[in-house]
Amino acid sequence: MTDTRSRKTIDTEPILDVKNLTVTYHTDRGPIYTVRNVSLQIAAGEIYGLVGESGSGKSTLARAIVRYLADNGEIKSGSVKLGGTDLLALPMSKMQQVWGSRITMVHQDPAAAVNPSITIGEQIAEIARLHLHLSSAEAKAKAVEMLKKMRMPDPESVAKRYPHQLSGGMLQRVVIAIALTTNPQLLIMDEPTTSLDVTTEAAILDLVRELLAEYKMAVLFITHNLGVVANICNRVGVMYAGEILEEGTVQQVFRSKLHPYTRGLLGCLPKITNDKRNVSLTAIPGYIPRMNQLPTGCIFSPRCSMVEDECKAVRPSLLEAEAGHFTACRRWEILQSKPELLMDSQHARDFSKHEEGPVVLSASNIKKHFSVSAGGFASLFKRGRVKIKAVDGVSLGVRGGFTLGIVGESGCGKTTLSRCIAGLEEATSGEIELEGELIPYSVSKRTPAQRKSIQMVFQNPDASLNPHYTIGESVARPLVLMGLSKKEIQERVRQLFNAVNLPEDYINRLPHELSGGEKQRIAIARALAAEPTLILCDEPLSSLDVSVQAALINLLIKLQDTHKISYLFISHDLAAVRYISDWIAVMYLGRICEIGSAEDVFMPPYHPYTEALLSAIPIPDPDVRQERIRLEGSVPSAINLPSGCRFHNRCPRKIGRICEEQEPPWQDVSEHHHICCHITLDELRTLQSEVIVRQADSPGEVR
Repeated sequence: MTDTRSRKTIDTEPILDVKNLTVTYHTDRGPIYTVRNVSLQIAAGEIYGLVGESGSGKSTLARAIVRYLADNGEIKSGSVKLGGTDLLALPMSKMQQVWGSRITMVHQDPAAAVNPSITIGEQIAEIARLHLHLSSAEAKAKAVEMLKKMRMPDPESVAKRYPHQLSGGMLQRVVIAIALTTNPQLLIMDEPTTSLDVTTEAAILDLVRELLAEYKMAVLFITHNLGVVANICNRVGVMYAGEILEEGTVQQVFRSKLHPYTRGLLGCLPKITNDKRNVSLTAIPGYIPRMNQLPTGCIFSPRCSMVEDECKAVRPSLLEAEAGHFTACRRWEILQSKPELLMDSQHARDFSKHEEGPVVLSASNIKKHFSVSAGGFASLFKRGRVKIKAVDGVSLGVRGGFTLGIVGESGCGKTTLSRCIAGLEEATSGEIELEGELIPYSVSKRTPAQRKSIQMVFQNPDASLNPHYTIGESVARPLVLMGLSKKEIQERVRQLFNAVNLPEDYINRLPHELSGGEKQRIAIARALAAEPTLILCDEPLSSLDVSVQAALINLLIKLQDTHKISYLFISHDLAAVRYISDWIAVMYLGRICEIGSAEDVFMPPYHPYTEALLSAIPIPDPDVRQERIRLEGSVPSAINLPSGCRFHNRCPRKIGRICEEQEPPWQDVSEHHHICCHITLDELRTLQSEVIVRQADSPGEVR
């Protein structure tokens, strides 16, 4: 595809100007063109979002811009200019001076970006000495100054700490501080918030927005999270299989969606206003093509619902549909002239009558306390032991054919609770009933029938599958333990593959031959093999692209509707939890602080913690207004729990000493909606409004 843009995409002189960039990797099978004829411009003070599924070439483009490709990578053609400097013409010795001074990067994993053996302050000071030529004392002062700008609590103390002593959110602030020390012209952020909690993510995005006003740099923000793009970016480029398919301002792209791929990405996303009973997500069929096996014509045509024969014959150019808005779809005028085609392709779900089944799981006052060394001098004599109260008195129930979602920040006890229910961790106290029968804490002491009734699907499917076994053998393992014959196992495995929408010829493949989404389908198939009553899903979607997430959410709902399975669904993605769950429990520091139906929990009155979580959800709609509520600091240690209400030291609605000294009472909002808070329900109703409010509707715009 040739970029036919004849004008600037921005009105001011760009800091970064990329034109017709093509990147090639030389392999034994010949050259692979991973980025083809990509052009983009970013002005000072502007954030440019680059979105697309994994394998689209986003990170490769970023590496090409900074000339940091692998040894077999080559920039085949095009130009990259930074503030008028032609980066491709610079000798490598000069380019190395650009790295860290004029161009800096913030990566997804902050722990991998810092040196674990050097203090935080020294790592920032080193950059100041090297690039700003400051003295040792000046560099130390600069480090503290940068930490202050990151709104780091007690920056002098943080400067003396090592990376392992900081939380993930604090580490990401440190990495941003390192990146901004030299006041760069270009900051590249590659999935900087993907591994963070929603509250921490919101705080980091606020920080980036504020710092941009001071530093006036250009920012290339790479992400797969369309909500983040709508929240923070000025313009956006939608990338697919090495090419830009649509580009424009955030408002233009999100409102008009003049390419079917953009429309498909947005159609994959669950909305907090919808649930599984009334709307079905529409996953984009198929996968991104391999870069050495690109289709003729439009590269998206094999997956496009609007494809015509001419689309398969001729590759469309990137054309300007309106001022500053470009699309590579030959049918863009139809999309523009017919607003109804702009609607997300989500459609009404034919969901069977959702009848309330009997209670499948009942957990009463579950506690899990870990005893650990106190550390310090006492640990030398094995005298100091302290308790981590990971789960501290949780009660909940799940009915047959229903889903209970559990949300909360990292460290709140969600996963530990699920592992106690599964028997992988032995609860310290409490009762667990499965279909009315008390079951032992340890999975090793449970009967075969009890073990098969509770199954788990984990976050990382790679860790769940034996790399040396075919996936058919992995799915068959529970059936072997159930004593089925070889013929029965073979037939049942075929049925399970059909149930999770995988072809039977996958049965003899090894895990490394499957995509991430396909591996997670195998994990679900193996869980289904035991014909469980309850499946515990612990962050099953977080590592997957939005299109794969949509397919798996639809699959889980279909299986629940067909087999009447119950789910305990754990996630930090509140939109996904709202969509799939019938009931939601909000956890904080080992306890539930709010529980109710999914609809009730997402409407005021809220517990102040729930209110803060909802305000931090990145909504993929630039016309949505969210009340801005930000939590200070991280979740406190489960060793030294706060007195009174456990949330009081972070609560934006704290009312006084009562919150610090007395544990809050449970209040009944309705028969099925309960909040644990000192603030009366009437006062909460007065204080709170709906956290997420739509500002305006445009013709054909998606709700």
